[in-house]
Order: sequence, then structure tokens, then C-alpha cells
Amino acid sequence: MMKMLSAAGALLLGTAAICSPAAAGVPAATPVAPTSADARLKALCDGFASWEDKEFGQIENARGEQEEAGYLPHVDEASQLRREAHEKDLLIALNAIPAAQLSPEEQVNASVFRTVLENDVADYRFRTWEMPFNSDSSFWTYLNASQPFDDVAGYQRYIARLRDIPRYFDEQIVNMRAGLARGFSVPRATLTGRDQSVAAFITDDPEKSTFYKPFETFPSNISAAQQEQLRAEAKAAITQSVMPAYRKLLGFIRDDYIPHTRTTISAHDLPDGDAFYRAQVREYTTTDMTPEQIHQLGLQEVARIGAEMEKTMRDSGFKGTMPEFLHFLKTDPQFYAKTPDELLGVSSYVAKRVDGVIAKHFGLLPRGRFGIIPVPPALAPFYTSGRGGLGNCMMNTYDLPVRPLYNIPVLTLHECEPGHSFQAALSVEQKGLPAFRRNLYFSGMGEGWGLYSEWLGDELGIYRTPYEKFGHLSYDMWRACRLVIDTGIHQDGWSRQQAIDYLASHTALTQHEVETEVDRYISWPGQALAYKIGELTILRLRHEAETTLGSRFDERGFHDAILALGSVPLNVLEDQMHAWIRKEASASAKPVGEGAPARP
Repeated sequence: MMKMLSAAGALLLGTAAICSPAAAGVPAATPVAPTSADARLKALCDGFASWEDKEFGQIENARGEQEEAGYLPHVDEASQLRREAHEKDLLIALNAIPAAQLSPEEQVNASVFRTVLENDVADYRFRTWEMPFNSDSSFWTYLNASQPFDDVAGYQRYIARLRDIPRYFDEQIVNMRAGLARGFSVPRATLTGRDQSVAAFITDDPEKSTFYKPFETFPSNISAAQQEQLRAEAKAAITQSVMPAYRKLLGFIRDDYIPHTRTTISAHDLPDGDAFYRAQVREYTTTDMTPEQIHQLGLQEVARIGAEMEKTMRDSGFKGTMPEFLHFLKTDPQFYAKTPDELLGVSSYVAKRVDGVIAKHFGLLPRGRFGIIPVPPALAPFYTSGRGGLGNCMMNTYDLPVRPLYNIPVLTLHECEPGHSFQAALSVEQKGLPAFRRNLYFSGMGEGWGLYSEWLGDELGIYRTPYEKFGHLSYDMWRACRLVIDTGIHQDGWSRQQAIDYLASHTALTQHEVETEVDRYISWPGQALAYKIGELTILRLRHEAETTLGSRFDERGFHDAILALGSVPLNVLEDQMHAWIRKEASASAKPVGEGAPARP
């Protein structure tokens, strides 16, 4: 979708740079003096990073960390067209640099930068800013802070952002009206009850607002007098700016937007819809696969995983059919938590069990830790099952009868450790990549790593019962079904009910989860394709490494080399990991004492 959604995803999932490639064993170039091509590329990339920070309201603090500035980005049409022109110029300048003259390290940076610019230019071409939310993500959701700031300046910037919300929302409303006028809107079928995610932020008491949370406690370096002044300014900003803006947005969503949204669900029915869908597929998978190829791959994966699910069902001792087993899993009380703390406790215990074995599988471990918390009430009714990020990993405890406990181990692996929260903790501790790559997020690699983390659950010993193993397989099937359903809806004309029936009949997801997921695929074309394609890419690379290196295969080195790259397109991941395999094979072939260190 639009740039702001991508930025929100990167913030939540923490896929900034992990460490320098050389630090994790990825082959690095022999040190040489920078070539003119390298210098030209560095100037382009550094300039882009500074420009993007300014455009989207980011500053760098004294520790070299990204923080939000005292304003929200401008999202009006003029600003979008100005950005489009600038990035087109950057792409021309990038393509003018002779790739053969770049050092190996800078060739990687050039490939990443080119993908960033091409994706952005495609989004600008289709004016995706005119549909700035979907059933999963929205521009009004992540504006509040939940933790105290470090100093007075941090609080003042936050208050300034609160006062900027009316202008920001007004620009979004203008954009959405333009989208409605040309039939470019969120499908109405996915918007039932979505207005409540706006209404949940509205309160008459500023101290009860989620925007007031950072003012409940302060660091010791802020005096009592300063605290009182900041609280007063925050209450005024919430009362005078934030609440009126949310009330205005709520009225627009309820009275103007939803009644005039499109009644179709396929991207095919959007303006230039087929080209738009192909561009979204390319952006989220970072491959050249066609929708047809992805659909067929999905069917193959569904058949493969279905056979494993049948075997696991038999291993559990169940004597009935697969539909009967799915009904049993979805309805038997033994599989459901009685309280939110029970669900959070299961997830927390899984994470601690991972802590006990993680060092056997990863060489580089983060010092930073994460907590496991519930999804905030304002988000929970419409939110996915969980989401990992820096400092916290969220589990959805809303409507416990739709949150089976046999899915919690696989969910925790994906979102918490060694998935997204693990990635996020590593990302802030290492500074080895260029500035423009430190806040990037490519869904193919990022979500592919999340699914690979689920696959690792077997090696880590996390799935202890046939039901938990079935939960893993059900999640795997869920992502395979996405390949079929997303392309089925947006290319082949599937109905919403057809998609719901397909997902419900192939997985152990509850009906609420099934419908929430299908609405996500409808309103966010292409995004759900990234997961399975990314996972299969990583698994294929691991198989190649194991086959080539045999007993010399080092799982810890393999994992560290992948995470060392930060977030990159899948073609870059493949090129770099093939280079790692060649390097490891070469080192293994040398006798000890001739440059190849002995390994245990």
C-alpha cells in the first residue's frame, strides 16, 4: 500500500539493519579505495536517507537511533507528486552508474536501492495514497506513544505531533475522497465494524486517552515543574486537536466513505487493476513470479501440507475424517484459554523454552529483550493473532474462544523468537549497513523469515504434542492457502465466500480468524503472498547449503549470515547466500593450517 503503511510495518516488525555482512561470515569485498562509481552511489544513498527522514518525520538522536520529529508527514497530492518526481530522478541517476564498476558490497546496495525506488515509483503511479488504509493497517492507529520519552525535547516533539493530527487527517480525507471519485477504495465488504477502530480512540477525558500514556510517568531527569507543564500541554493538545480530529474522521468514515466504497472485491476491478495487482505482487514478493505461477505453487503446497496434516491427525489418535478433526479442534474447550493471562502465559513459556536452546542454533544473540503483551483493546477486534516488534511481542487476547492454544507455540516462534522481536532486538544493536537500509522492510524476506522460524520449531523442540504440531501445519497450510486465495480473488474472480470456504476447509483457524484473514487479502492485494514465497526461498537455500557442505554445514553461521544482510529483496538474498555457500565450501576444502580453521 502507501509509504506510511510500509513505515508502520517496519516499525512494528523491527527489520532494520542487523549487522555488517562480514561480521556474520558473508563474503566481503577486498578493501580497496572507493571507486568513482562507489562514491556516486554513496552520495545518492546518503542523500536519499536524509531526504526520506525529513519527508516522513524522522530524526536521529545522539545515540544514532531513529526517533519521530515534531511533525507528521505531508500526504497531500502536491507532496506525493513532488516525491514521485524526486524518486524518478534518483532512479535515473542510479541507473547511470556503471554496475560493473561498483565494488561487490556496493552492488548489493545498488540492487536494494533500485528495488526501493522502483516499488515507490509504482505506488506513486497508481496513486496508492488515495487508499491509505485496509482491513489490517491504518494511518490513524499508530500515532500514540505508550512509553515515556527520554527528555523534555522528546515530549515536546510528541505534543507537536498531536497538534499536527488535524492537518494530517484532513489531507488523508481529501485523498480518500479522490479515491472514491475514481473507484479506488477499500472494498465495502471488508469494512463492517471498521469504524470502531477510530471510535475506540475517542474519549472526553484526556487523561483516559491512549495518547496520554507517556505522561503518566516521567524519567528522573525531568523536574516536577516541567512534568506539570508537559501534562497541561498534553491535555490541551488531546482536547483541542486530537479528539476533534478523530471525531471528524469517524464521521467521514461512517457517513461518507463506507457508503460510497466499491462493492467489488477484486483488484481486477480497480482502475488499471490488472497492472496494479502485478505491481503489488512484485513489490511484496520481490520476485518476477506471475500471479498464475504463484497460484499453481499454492496448489502444490496445499496438497503437500495436506498429506502431512492427515498423518499428524492419525498420530493424535483421532479416528474420524479431517473435517471432523477440524471441527473437534475448533470446538473442544480443552484447546482454549479461560483468561487472557492464560494465553499470554502459554506464549511466554514457549518463548522461555526457546531461550533455553537458541544459542545452539544462532551464533549472534541480541542483548535486548522483549515482553509479551496483549494487543491494545482499540486494535484487538480487527487485528491479526499477534505481531512482533522491538521491545514487545503482542498476542491477541480478544474473544478467547477464537484463539486456540495449539496455535500459540507456532505464533510465538513467528512473532517473538526467533522471529520478528528477535530480529528487532538485533537490528538496533548493529550499525553496519548504510543509513538508507536501516529502516527498510521487504515483506518477502521479513515474513519469509517469520515462517522459517515456525519451521525451526521442530529443530528447537517446541512442538510437544500432535495438536501443537498440527497447529504448526495448519499455519503452514494457512500461508499456502494465501497463494491460492489472493490470486484467486484478484486474478480469477473468486467471491469472498469462496475464499472463506477454502481457508476454513483447509486449516484449523476459527471462523473469526478465517474471515479476518480473507478480508485482509481482499483489501491488501499481494501482501499475503510474501510469506510462503520467502520461506520457500530460505528453505531452498538451506537445502543447497546442506547438500554442498555436508557435515561442514554450520546452522549458526547460516542463520547469522541471513540476518546480517538486514532486509533485502529475495534475489539479493539468494545471490549473497550462494556466495556464502561458496566461501564456506572453499574454506572447508583447505587443510587445517592452510587458512581453514578447524571446526568442531
